[in-house]
Amino acid sequence: MKRREFFRKGVISTIGLGALGSSFQAFGSVDFTRKGIAKNIIFLVSDGMSAGTLTMADILLKHKEGRSSEWIKLYEENTVRRALMETASANSFVTDSAAAGSAWGGGMRVRNGALNVGPNGEKPVPILQKFKAAGKAVGCVTSVQITHATPASFCVNNSSRNAQPIIAEDYIKLKFDCMLGGGLNYFHTDKRTDKKDLIAASKQAGIDFVQTKDELNSLSGTKPILGVFAEEGLPYAIDRENNTDLKAITPTLAEMTQTAIKHLSKNPQGFVMQVEGGKVDWAAHANDTAALLYDQVDFDQAIKVAMDFAQADGETLVIITTDHGNSNPGLFYGNQANRNFEKLYSTKASNEWVLNQITPEFTTNRLVEFVEAHQNYAMSGEDAEAILKGFTLGEDGLYNTNRLPVAIYASLQSPHTSVQWAGTNHSADHVELVMFGPGSEHLKGFVRNFELHNFLLQAAGMPQEYIV
Repeated sequence: MKRREFFRKGVISTIGLGALGSSFQAFGSVDFTRKGIAKNIIFLVSDGMSAGTLTMADILLKHKEGRSSEWIKLYEENTVRRALMETASANSFVTDSAAAGSAWGGGMRVRNGALNVGPNGEKPVPILQKFKAAGKAVGCVTSVQITHATPASFCVNNSSRNAQPIIAEDYIKLKFDCMLGGGLNYFHTDKRTDKKDLIAASKQAGIDFVQTKDELNSLSGTKPILGVFAEEGLPYAIDRENNTDLKAITPTLAEMTQTAIKHLSKNPQGFVMQVEGGKVDWAAHANDTAALLYDQVDFDQAIKVAMDFAQADGETLVIITTDHGNSNPGLFYGNQANRNFEKLYSTKASNEWVLNQITPEFTTNRLVEFVEAHQNYAMSGEDAEAILKGFTLGEDGLYNTNRLPVAIYASLQSPHTSVQWAGTNHSADHVELVMFGPGSEHLKGFVRNFELHNFLLQAAGMPQEYIV
């Protein structure tokens, strides 16, 4: 298939849904009612998770804690159906999170950077709006901004993923039942250029707006919840767990997932929610091995929460996947590979945290001691000097607003961890797709990302008018 035909097929297959109507079934002629429909759907996304990330997190848990990761255990116990998913966008073999999420959220491929706005201006109704209109409770949970690309892709239409201030306003109008993550800067009057106070606006709209874990846990659960626990993305899991103050106010992804399920499941007609481990992607962009693996473990605990609920409930479809690979890390062979990787078992901080502690007063010796204390390896004086000089150069990037020398630091770590990286950006890899519960029996072995939209609707037994 030629490149132009590839993208044309992806777009036409989805644009044509309106003309094809409810008879279109991406997964063939199947009866979704044969084994019952899904009352609830939990859609979990480890954003930017390459196969190496999944593998290394499992190795870490098996040899540090003596247990498999929850994700791999599902394979070991043959609990789930498993497939590969293609992740292209409307204009590239390599998607970004906005286009990838929009394939699921809107049922069509869009250009990178867009949220449910098609190549010709199409604006399919986002899937959580459809489920809310059908009477279900809906919501999103994420470790990054709640207004970020992946949660927004299930919720809104916007030509740019960067329009987070507008997306924040959209959320208040939509009044979804439970939205938890970061992104306070897009709600706070002091941080918005238009000076709108969306915290006050959300409360006026009848939404419980909370900013700490204690405030979240104290809610009665009778109103829609908007929980925003950081100015931008939440802290990396490894930094949260090793900082008493952060741990006291910042919920884990699993805790937010548990709270959301408890709140959403009060609806007798069921619920649909998305859970995103968004900082897995950020760590991959930064080639930050410790941050990557412990945020993947954080996501893994959310899988357990979802699966425990679904296995007890019997009416819940759980989907576990990623939107794309990122930087394709892996543990590579060498005489010291095991010993090097084991250093990560007692690492106490992300690269980002370490770099943010460095001040102009740091000497090379002080940096060597600081890194060994927090990341468990002995850096050379030459490497320390290179990092200190890196601060004068600065590095720009979507996830590097403080201009930290993240690339220099990461490149010097591989000999100490035996973890190597293919790059610093998304990949076109086919990715893991896992299902459990009602409807999972219809999962085929290979799926195009946009096909999941109608699959979700059909699995939930949605009335025909809600199928695009």
